[in-house]
Amino acid sequence: MNAKNRTTIILILGFLSAIAPFSIDMYLPGFPAIAIDLHTSIEMVSYSLSSFFIGVCIGQVLCGPLLDRFGRKMPLYAGLLLYIAATIGCVFTKSVEVLIALRFLQAIGGCVGMVAPRAIIRDLFHVDESAKIFSYMILILGVSPIIAPTAGSYIITHFGWHAIFILLTIISVLLFAAVVIWLPESRQPDPSFSLKPKPILDSFWIVLKQPQFFTYAVTGAISSAGLFAYLAGSPYVFMKLFGTTEQQYGGIFALIATGLITSSQLNNLCLKKFNSQQIVKATLTIQTIAGLLLFAGTAAGWLNLYTTIALIFLYLSCQGFNFPNASALSMAPFSKHAGSASALMGAIQMGFGALSSAVVGLFNPHSAMPMTGVMAACVLLSWIILFFREKKITVNASAEDVEVQTLDMIEKY
Repeated sequence: MNAKNRTTIILILGFLSAIAPFSIDMYLPGFPAIAIDLHTSIEMVSYSLSSFFIGVCIGQVLCGPLLDRFGRKMPLYAGLLLYIAATIGCVFTKSVEVLIALRFLQAIGGCVGMVAPRAIIRDLFHVDESAKIFSYMILILGVSPIIAPTAGSYIITHFGWHAIFILLTIISVLLFAAVVIWLPESRQPDPSFSLKPKPILDSFWIVLKQPQFFTYAVTGAISSAGLFAYLAGSPYVFMKLFGTTEQQYGGIFALIATGLITSSQLNNLCLKKFNSQQIVKATLTIQTIAGLLLFAGTAAGWLNLYTTIALIFLYLSCQGFNFPNASALSMAPFSKHAGSASALMGAIQMGFGALSSAVVGLFNPHSAMPMTGVMAACVLLSWIILFFREKKITVNASAEDVEVQTLDMIEKY
């Protein structure tokens, strides 16, 4: 493979992985405008975010077996076409209920962009080179949660929220063409691979019974659910309660995202001196303190816009350390069932994420308490689980494993 083809493939895979974060981050500043246009509340609009998370949760479980059975490109074609159709539907929707359903379908189609690139990298590149390729993709993905909300707020201000989905449609059509023309088929279909429910469920059960997987997968999933609560609640908190404009909200979102992305890169330096267990234990403790201070300060009325931003910045910066290490520790025991473990871990993470974002919309929407309360509860529960179960297992994970999981974290953000 020459350098030009290699660069092209990496760029295509990077943009495929960026579909999900762009689909989330770009439309967040438009929550108030969508609510007004569809004659509903911001809380109802936030359920379109929850449905997206549920779709990604289900879609990841489906994508893994399909990629092994039908090769890499056919599931990519099908997923991208479904994503394009659902995104066009979002442009013309007149109902928040229809928007919620279309966002679910959009996630089912778009999540193939989260799963397929990892498989294709393993197919096309040597193991020793894979970590470098993931690092390049992290740089591509790291930009998306920073520029997407800022770009989204600008587009919404000047062209309306429908323009977000028009732009996503154009991007996905161009990406579909790039996949057809330039992305090689890295694995041929395997008719012997079973898609029957029982073998797939048996693999998942083997993974779930592993104590190390259960401990760190659940710990990482529940702590990361605080991130999803922030995604669901932040448009209302910042734009309605604190009165920021769409552009200011985009800047705040980008600032907080910078903390998470930077910490995920600093994590690689920390791994040279500390192991993943030590990092998770320390940063999860700091994140728990930040979450409790955020909730207590909100309840007591002590926090203003700037102190709220500072505590959320600290909270999510800790997530940049916790998530990749907890994910790598979850995957460490597996070789034969690594695919099932990866799919199940992703499903658990997105499942808790969907639950936390939905819970934010269920409580009193006239304060920041729902968002900060769920964020604090998630990280406190995660810390308790780790405290009681961590001493019962012996674990190991390499720095390369953590780097791969850092990519997953940025995809979800």
